[in-house]
Parts: sequence; structure tokens; C-alpha cells
Amino acid sequence: MHKHLLLFLFLTAGGYVSAQVQPDKIYQPSIKTIKFTKFGDPLAYPIFRLNSNDLLELNFDDMDAGVKNYYYSFQLCNADWQPVAMNYFDYIKGYSQIRINNYKVSTIAFTRYTHYQANLPDRNCLPTKSGNYLLKVFLNGDTSKLVFTKRMLVVDERLSVGAQVTQPFNNQYFQTHHRVQVQIETTNMDIRYPQQQIQVKILQNYRWSNSLSVQQPTFIRQGMLQYSNENNMIFPAGKEYRWLNLRSFRLLGDRIIRQQNTNSSYELFVKDDLPRLPRQYFYYRDMNGWYVNETIDNLNPYWNADYAKIHFTFRPPEGIPYSQGDLLIVGQLTNDGEDKEAVMQYNKESRAYETTLVLKQGYYDYQYAIKQYSNGGYMLNTSIPEQDVWETENNYMVLVYYRDLGGRYDQLLAIRQINSQFNRSMQ
Repeated sequence: MHKHLLLFLFLTAGGYVSAQVQPDKIYQPSIKTIKFTKFGDPLAYPIFRLNSNDLLELNFDDMDAGVKNYYYSFQLCNADWQPVAMNYFDYIKGYSQIRINNYKVSTIAFTRYTHYQANLPDRNCLPTKSGNYLLKVFLNGDTSKLVFTKRMLVVDERLSVGAQVTQPFNNQYFQTHHRVQVQIETTNMDIRYPQQQIQVKILQNYRWSNSLSVQQPTFIRQGMLQYSNENNMIFPAGKEYRWLNLRSFRLLGDRIIRQQNTNSSYELFVKDDLPRLPRQYFYYRDMNGWYVNETIDNLNPYWNADYAKIHFTFRPPEGIPYSQGDLLIVGQLTNDGEDKEAVMQYNKESRAYETTLVLKQGYYDYQYAIKQYSNGGYMLNTSIPEQDVWETENNYMVLVYYRDLGGRYDQLLAIRQINSQFNRSMQ
């Protein structure tokens, strides 16, 4: 028994024992408006190129106000976001945690909060291996007091990837889906067993909940792998995201029908949303489910912008609730449906779905989805309330993972981002 206890203490001290932490999750309800992106670009996914000078930017608000001691650290994960069985210092150079020292208490705004900001990775805490990483933010240097986690990607660009978005050949999906084809050039590496060593993941609009994972190449040629299977490389195209302009709480946006404000708070009501018609389609520029915090009131959006209770209403066909599952608001504003407030409640009296979100001033994109459970998991089905049209503009991100024979973790060796309308050619 003493031997087992000593072994457990040794592994824990070395960083090998690590409980599974859910990616992109908020553990403290006081935390709002988390934005983790490329530095200077609020619509860019947090991607760090190994051994580069890239910077990422983290912003979040604490509605408890006051000042707290927040720290962050990183956790390397495999392609499936399971923690790797490695010592922390095998993939991080520097300290095990860094304090977030940049903060400012809100001013002017009715709502009191403290805004925190950090540029990372810090030179004293640098990733040394490529792969999937979790950014973990916690209180008072105590990793058990987890506040939230966010995904980030560290890439070592050793493979060349081309991608293309086309219409599927299958008549069942021809008018409603996007087909993604991927080509990987492997001349710079000796990959003997691509079926076991290479894994391709494809994300639509940076959503992990409906990502596709492919391991079997359709064609294997000299120095080239092609993935073009129409059965498992298609996505429902959806439609352009709905929008919500909250840049000002005085000059109301076009979709706000009324307000109910007090001397200390804002409360806004969004125009009722309806299901979309199957083939009806209008193109307009959207942000594919993301949002930006900004104002037209000449205020600093980080610590001068205010918060409001935003009331959403969705009216199902003939006022009958969906039998397939819960209706959710999906987008970055609800952590792609992960936040509990994303679930809409059916009101029998009004025969409509309702929910309330607390949102900061800015411009938001969102959609509706039905949460359907199967095989011990779930999927977010946007096709029922939103419908699908091939012409829809979407962003796709292709991730290529590689594992050495007998290797201990999945390396991320290529990332390719394409757009279904503006970048369909192979490169």
C-alpha cells in the first residue's frame, strides 16, 4: 500500500495524473464575455505557430467586481481533447502558471465589473510541442479553483494542405450540404502508415460540437494523401446567421422592438424569431456565429461598455413545441450552446420559446438548434429551425494531426482555413 501511495504522489508531482477537464467551459457564473483570439483580431481563432512571435489575446469580465488573483496555465491534449500522459514541463518551457496582472474596474457603465486582459503565451510560459492545448484560468494560484477553460491550437507547420468546398454529387445533399475535400502533401516526411499516423479534423465555423474526424484516406499516392469521401466529409450548409446589433443601448438596433430600463440597468426585447423557409435564401455578410464587443457611443468597449438583459423569443410552427429535443441559441454568445441560458423554455401561454441572456454591448451572430441525443452523446441540429441551402457562406478549418509510431501524443502539423464562397480552389 505504501508503494502504491508513493507511486501516486510521484506521478501527481510529475504532472502525469490529470483529471479530464471539459474544453470551453465556464465554472464560475460571475465570468462573462470571454474572448480568446489572435491578438488584434476578434474574429480569428486562437492559433499559435510553434517557435514564432505570434500573440494571442484573452479578455474577460468578472461581474463580482473588485480585484481577484487570476492565474493561467496550459494543458496539452490529444486530437480528441483527452489530456496527454506527459509531464507538464515536457511541453511547456518556463513556469507552471502565470498571473494575470492587467485589469481595470468598469467606469461610466451602470453594471459594475472588472475587466481582465492578458497577451499570451508569455515568454516565461511557452509551449514547446504542437497540438491541442487547453488554457485553464484559476483563482489564487490554486489549480483546483478552476474558473474557465478555452481551447487553443499550437501548430508546427511541417505538412502542406490543400482544401476545397464543392457541392455533393448525391442528389439528397446536392442543394443543402457542403462537401469538403482535403489533399495532404507528405514528401517532407516519412509516413509509412497514414491510416494509423494521420488524423484529419474539419470544423465548420470553428464549432467543435459538429466537427468531422477522418483517418482513412480515399487515395494514397506517392507523397500525397487525398480525402474526398462523400459519405463522411459533408456538412449541412445552414443559412447565414441571424444578427443582433447591441452597439448602443440608447440608439436601439433594428431588431430591438422595445426596452424596459431603470436608472441602474438595461432590459431589451428582441423581435420574435421565426423558423426559416426551406429554399428561401438571402446572402448578407455575417460573422459565422462570432461576436465583437464595440460601441457607437465613443466608449472603450472593454471597461466602459455596459451590460443588459436581452430577451429572446422563438415561435415554432403553429406554436407547437419541437418533439426532437430542446431548442437552443447557438453561437459564441452562448459558448455554442454550452451555457445553461442557451436552452430556451417553452411558454404554454404564449406558445413560444423564451430565454434571457446577459450580454455586453457589441454586435452578435446567432442561430437556433435542436439538441438531439444518440449513442451516449448529442448533436446540435440547426437544419430543423434554420434549414439548409448550398449557397450559404461558411468558414471551414482543416486540422492535420500526426503521431509517431509508438508516440505519446498527437502533433498538429498543418492548419488550412477556407471559405465556401471565396476560396474553393485547392492550394
